[in-house]
Parts: sequence; C-alpha cells; structure tokens
Amino acid sequence: VQLQESRGGLVQYGESLRLSCVGSGFTFNTYDMAWYRHFPGKERELVAIINGAGTSANYSESVKGRFTIVRDNAKNTVDLQMNSLKPEDTAVYYCNAQQKVRHGLVWYWGQGTQVTVSS
Repeated sequence: VQLQESRGGLVQYGESLRLSCVGSGFTFNTYDMAWYRHFPGKERELVAIINGAGTSANYSESVKGRFTIVRDNAKNTVDLQMNSLKPEDTAVYYCNAQQKVRHGLVWYWGQGTQVTVSS
C-alpha cells in the first residue's frame, strides 16, 4: 500500500495551494480518503474527509469554506484545494485512507508534506 503526496510548499497569506495524493496497492474506491495535518507539539487533526463514492465530504471548522476535498476514483487520486491560506494553516499535511472493518478501522498514511504560509 502506498499513498504518495505531491510536494507542498511556501505560499503567501491569502494564496492558494493544491495538494494531491495518489493511492496504490488497495481498492481505492472502497476507502474513505482524508487529509490530516500536524502542528508541532499537537495531535494530528482531521482537515477534510470524503467518502468512497465522492458524494459526501466533511471539513474541520477551521477550514470550512476555504478548503475543498475531491477524489477521482478512476485515477486513484484525492486532492485538497486550499484557498485563502493563513499562517495558522502552516503544518505537515498527510494523506490518509481509512476503511471500517469488523473490529475497527484500517488506516494508511502518506509520508506527509510541509505547507508553510507566510504573513
């Protein structure tokens, strides 16, 4: 199983950035796909999650209205479009695949990509 994220980067306050993630080694459309982010010294937090069919998505309150998660099951990709970026969005972003199984959840993670927003 592999989740390969695109490179993040350094952007200015108010600019946009799109992160992409390609999944392989698992049945992509049977997994919910998500983006998490990690701030130093804090727990990893959910940014956005989309169901396997791509018909339903949820967002953290801090990004709602600014970020959009989309997936393309034909290409095994999930993207996070980030608009109106703020310095507080600076974090390492992780692509995640998750599936409910009988006894819990199966999780897969990408390696993470740094996003830095300067003021």
